[in-house]
Amino acid sequence: MTNHTSPLVDAAWLAAHRNDPHLLLLDATTGTPERTLEGARRFDLDADFSDHTSGLAHTLPSPEAFTGACRAQGVTAHSDIIVFESNPYFSGARARWMLRQAGHPRVRILDGGLPAWERAGQPTVPAPGTWPTGDGAAAGEPFTAQPFAGVATADDVRAALSSGTAAVVDVRSAGRFAGRDPEPRPGLRCGHMPGALNLPFTDLLSDGHLRPEAELAEIFARVVGAPRPTIFSCGSGVTACIGALAAERLGWPAVRVYDGSWAEWGRESLPDAEWPVIV
Repeated sequence: MTNHTSPLVDAAWLAAHRNDPHLLLLDATTGTPERTLEGARRFDLDADFSDHTSGLAHTLPSPEAFTGACRAQGVTAHSDIIVFESNPYFSGARARWMLRQAGHPRVRILDGGLPAWERAGQPTVPAPGTWPTGDGAAAGEPFTAQPFAGVATADDVRAALSSGTAAVVDVRSAGRFAGRDPEPRPGLRCGHMPGALNLPFTDLLSDGHLRPEAELAEIFARVVGAPRPTIFSCGSGVTACIGALAAERLGWPAVRVYDGSWAEWGRESLPDAEWPVIV
């Protein structure tokens, strides 16, 4: 059974606590889910949970916009939130990271997502065509997002790369990091930031689950070294949160996520002098 203090819960824990009065299920699947958990609400990164005016993919909305989007999905200050998704791991870690950085104290992830839930013999239902909404204030104290903590800007990344005061860890695939494989988004250069380290987020997973702490510790020691402040980056700030989740599981200090990630740093329109790239 997953430890209560862990950022994760397993299928057995969730099955035993489905009827807890403050439990709130948030489906963070990207795209259009086919199956979901009965009674779940929707955390859609492609809709109200990203800033569509930034010109970048999946950047954080304002705290005010995030507050409204959360309340529309029934989030209260006292909700015991379990985030899940149709993938074992992809966008769920981003949803949890956003909620935690906005100040919500109780947000965990269903380890292994819906595939693990179904392998445990637990039921799912067809995803609704129209997801339920409604302000959660009636069910408890309204949730109000605080200014997002744990966010790194491009200037923070530059400072870390030049000073070495924090590790910059890019969780994209080795091929994208090295510039061998093309970027999936148009208008982006190939390669990586000078001085960044590569730890593909897939290396942190095994059979659809986050690896045990001992294995994570060995991987982090090999790639990053001793625990130290770390900034995680990826393509658009989504899978970087899987790296942050693993670091949190290990108790690493001062973990941040570069919100703009490669969608910002890698733009072809930016000058190499200020936004250098190694291929």
